[in-house]
Amino acid sequence: MRGALSIWSLLCILLLPLAGCKVYSFSGATIEGKTINIHQLENKARNVVPSLSATLSQKIQRRILSQTGLKPVTDDDADYDMTGQITAYEVTVTAAQGVQVATKNRLTISVQIEFKNRLNEKANFSQTFTRFSDFNASQMLQSVEGALIEDIGNQLADDIFNKAFVNW
Repeated sequence: MRGALSIWSLLCILLLPLAGCKVYSFSGATIEGKTINIHQLENKARNVVPSLSATLSQKIQRRILSQTGLKPVTDDDADYDMTGQITAYEVTVTAAQGVQVATKNRLTISVQIEFKNRLNEKANFSQTFTRFSDFNASQMLQSVEGALIEDIGNQLADDIFNKAFVNW
C-alpha cells in the first residue's frame, strides 16, 4: 500500500508542471493563443529587391507556424498580430587591402517588427532586428545575393520568433 501511494505521489509531482493554462513547445516557446495574423512586410529600404518582402515574410511565417501550431488567419481579432517593414538593405565594405581595394563586403538587412499579443499586452513589442552576412568583394552581389538573403532571412526569422514567443 505504501509503495502504491509513493508512486502515485511521485507521479502527481512530476505531472504538476503540465497542469498550467499555457502550451509549451519543444522550442521553448510559450503559446497562449490559437491564431496569428502575420502581415506581409512592407519594403521601405532605400535599395529595393523586388522579392525580398515576400521572401522574408514567408520565412518568418514558416518559422512561427512550424514551431507553435498557431493557425494563420487574416482577421483583425487574431490572438497575435505581427506587422513590419524592411528598413534597410545595404552593402558596405568591411575589409580592405591597402588604401583602395575592398576584400570583403557585407550585406545588412534590418526589419522593424510590431508584435501585438492580445492575450497579454505586456508581451507586445516594437523592435528593429538587424542581421548581416559577409561575402568576398571579388564576387558580384547578384551572384551571391540569393544565398545571403536565405542566410540572413533565417537568422531574422529566428530572432523574431524568439522575441515573440520565447522571450530570451
